[in-house]
Amino acid sequence: MTPKRPDGAGANPGSKGQNTVESPALNPAGAAPLYAALDLGTNSCRMLIAEPHGNQFKVVDSFSKSVQLGAGLEHSGQLSRGSIHRTIQALRVCRQKLNRHKVKRMRLVATEACRRATNGAEFMTRVRRETGLKLDIIKPQEEAQLAVVSCAPLVSPTTDQLLVVDIGGGSTELVWIDLSRVPSHERSQSIMRMHKGFQAGNLGDKDARVVDWISVPLGVATLRDQFNDVEDDAARFALMSWYFEENLAEFAPYTNEQPREGFQIVGTSGTVTTVAASHLGLKRYDRNKVDGLTMTSDQIDAVIRDYLALGPAGRKRDPRIGHDRQALIMSGSAILQALLRCWPTDRLSVADRGLREGMLYAQMAADGVFLDQRR
Repeated sequence: MTPKRPDGAGANPGSKGQNTVESPALNPAGAAPLYAALDLGTNSCRMLIAEPHGNQFKVVDSFSKSVQLGAGLEHSGQLSRGSIHRTIQALRVCRQKLNRHKVKRMRLVATEACRRATNGAEFMTRVRRETGLKLDIIKPQEEAQLAVVSCAPLVSPTTDQLLVVDIGGGSTELVWIDLSRVPSHERSQSIMRMHKGFQAGNLGDKDARVVDWISVPLGVATLRDQFNDVEDDAARFALMSWYFEENLAEFAPYTNEQPREGFQIVGTSGTVTTVAASHLGLKRYDRNKVDGLTMTSDQIDAVIRDYLALGPAGRKRDPRIGHDRQALIMSGSAILQALLRCWPTDRLSVADRGLREGMLYAQMAADGVFLDQRR
């Protein structure tokens, strides 16, 4: 189900001056029906429009903009006027793209910021009134489920124990999956079947089994806001990392030491892709080089130490990080470092994919439009 994207359609996770992606040519008459998936997170508004392509899908248009919907939420408990205005402007662009492509099948969701805000439901009503878009505020379990499905193609046939991590703006989802009973050549497909829910993978003796999952109410934006008053850069980073680890105490596999052989972490987020781009020395983001890349704990640690050595001013100027990402990269790196401290591994797979890809797959699978449903 690896999504195929035309040149220019992939959303850049933070390059300066590239907040949106312009529409390519419209789908020709008689082509396959188009599907859309929109993810309104704490920091970004992102959308993909795609068509079924064999047993995969092909992205025909996309949109990505940093709207900072959750700015100030940690202290006020509400979505601010400025955040709401920026987000509605972005959603109007999404509406135009959906109308232009005549998309009929779509899934539009909002996540942690709208879940936590006392005016979240009121905001959803205003969005529908002013843009015509109906967004669903999804629960943490569905958010985790969609992230898992999107990452399925990156799972190695030799993986027995899998940890999928989705670092968002307002929350971080972790899902631990036992694949030891699944034949090696079916492990990726068994995870894709979870688009119906985690219980869908627990029904047979040879199915993937969800050992545990957790949604930590700390993402790159909310964790940063927790420690904004700490002036020292290195001290702030250390405090963020240890604080995040403290919030993993209720996660069942937290205290279990895992052998490196047969264990894999798949990380999906702007943090993970930015760290990967920095490791590769990319001055211009290239999804084809980043998605599916395997990094070791030592390589990730080297990038994070380089970020700390640069300091806030140096990170702002670093083209590998990008203008939008620089304010959030250290809180994301603190989360990543905490995870690698808990579960050291030489096989962290980088995923440039997430909720949108998961929603697209779930819609298409439900409609039976893939040529080979077993995939």
